Amino acid sequence: WCPVCGALERHRLVWIFIQSRIELLDPYPKKLLHIAPEKVLESKFRQFPSLEYISGDLHDPRAMVKIDVTDIQYPDDSFDAILCSHVLEHVANDRQAIGEFYRVIKPNGFAVLMVPIVAKETFEDPTVTNPAERERLFGQRDHVRSYGPDFKDRLESAGFSVKEFRERDIVERHDLMRLGGLNSE
Repeated sequence: WCPVCGALERHRLVWIFIQSRIELLDPYPKKLLHIAPEKVLESKFRQFPSLEYISGDLHDPRAMVKIDVTDIQYPDDSFDAILCSHVLEHVANDRQAIGEFYRVIKPNGFAVLMVPIVAKETFEDPTVTNPAERERLFGQRDHVRSYGPDFKDRLESAGFSVKEFRERDIVERHDLMRLGGLNSE
């Protein structure tokens, strides 16, 4: 966590990824849906005049639009890009949310969907509602599942063509510690 701007290492990493690997910030008009907007990233996106930026969240009043990711109010093919980081592990029906992301993204668009991969295989049990038990099973009181590498399968089953990136695919190994102690293995 940066005490100056409040960025976590995942925020720094996704910003480097956006700048270096995808054409979101080029001078051509694009429309971005940013779910559960991180303040540090929101301020960066708002600096680009060619980017129509829409932030959405179910509970955060700072967001521009109230959005339930399982029932997105925008028509099909509305966005060139979607950014959703560390949200789906909180959503009871993540498959429906992933389907909604696929529905509202344009055919040549892309989504950056980040979740913590902490298990060998995705584990969820909707009968677990006790916060202490959720913390024990899923790592946090408000998580409803622990994702494994099979997260990719969930995305593909909704229609997405998936390319996985790890931090070492985005930055050089010697930069990982400088960026905040990212896993350099």
